[in-house]
Amino acid sequence: MTAPDHSGAGLTSVATSRALAAPDVVSRARPNARLLALLALGHLVIDVNQGALPAILPFLREAFTLSYAAAGTIVLVANLTSSVIQPLFGYLSDQTARRWLLPLSVFVSGVGLALTGVAPSYSVILALVIVMGFGVAAYHPEGYKTASHVAGDRKATGLSFFSIGGNVGIALGPPIITALVAAFGLAGSLGLLLPSLAVAALLTASLPALSSPVPAQAHAKGGSGHRTMAGAMALLVVVVMLRSWTALGLTTFVPFFYIDHLKADPRLVGPLLFVFLGAGAVGTLVGGPLADRWGARRFMVTVFVLATPLTLGFLFARGLLAFLLLGAAGFVLISTFSVSVVLAQAYLPRHLGMASGLIVGFAIGTGGVGVVLLGWVADHWGLPLALGVAALMPLIGFLAALFLPEPRRA
Repeated sequence: MTAPDHSGAGLTSVATSRALAAPDVVSRARPNARLLALLALGHLVIDVNQGALPAILPFLREAFTLSYAAAGTIVLVANLTSSVIQPLFGYLSDQTARRWLLPLSVFVSGVGLALTGVAPSYSVILALVIVMGFGVAAYHPEGYKTASHVAGDRKATGLSFFSIGGNVGIALGPPIITALVAAFGLAGSLGLLLPSLAVAALLTASLPALSSPVPAQAHAKGGSGHRTMAGAMALLVVVVMLRSWTALGLTTFVPFFYIDHLKADPRLVGPLLFVFLGAGAVGTLVGGPLADRWGARRFMVTVFVLATPLTLGFLFARGLLAFLLLGAAGFVLISTFSVSVVLAQAYLPRHLGMASGLIVGFAIGTGGVGVVLLGWVADHWGLPLALGVAALMPLIGFLAALFLPEPRRA
């Protein structure tokens, strides 16, 4: 590309410069599959650690004789520390690239989760969960911002591939930690240090490749022609918060529902959560292209209306039908994950890191407050009622999503 003409060529020079820049923008519209795969791998390991926490909770509850509210508090602490501070990391990411956070956060999250199994007390468990949460909080805004820049024009599809790493990680976390604890006791959680160390090393070695193409694309595509819509962003945060009430409520209390209420084998916990979260991973992969075709807002509204009947059906079903309905509920709920990030980045086009932090972090994390409230309901009126309340949240989310506007061009 030629240097700008400073000799006073005026509008002709500007037009020429834009014409020369156009092929560069088009060439960057194609996704960088290698970078997306690398970022998705880090996302996978981060969320394996995060996804393992609900599955280890029944074992921790038995070891420390915890109430349902105390178990819900662990989830709340995890979500607050992994999410409420995410907008801060997003703000820092918008100021300047901090690629070194990617490998460091994978390592920190692995250390926090791995040591929970050998923690000597409930307070130490909470401290370790905070450590894990900081790792999760640091990875997501930087990861989503980088993934958005290398995703090309089809943002929903590109971010769905990045998100699929996290969704697969969340789905794999429960069966992995269940198998480790079944084989080695609670100390088996230390086994999760190995993938965290390996992927952190890989990301560290790949930092030059990660850093190279992103600034140029960010400059070429920055803003995407959309206007900042703060009010719409605030409403989207509420919608995602309601979604997280149900998703976190199911991942936290479905294991207790089967073990304590239905008297099922504790080894069923891993497969149950894998069905819910694995179906959600498939939903993420399917949802991205559909949102690119239909529009992110329309997709959000459509899928929310399906979540409540599927979740209520699961609570009354047994056997294979219960697994199928739980998987369908996970497919519908989690399919909106990457789509909500795309919509947020369209509402805040000049603050991609902040938009990601508000959705992946703040909205989901403050939804964790609902898990504590559900735990209180479970302690006083039983698990079935608590899960019934969780099932109704997407219906309220659907009504709120009806008021989401379409992103407007500048």
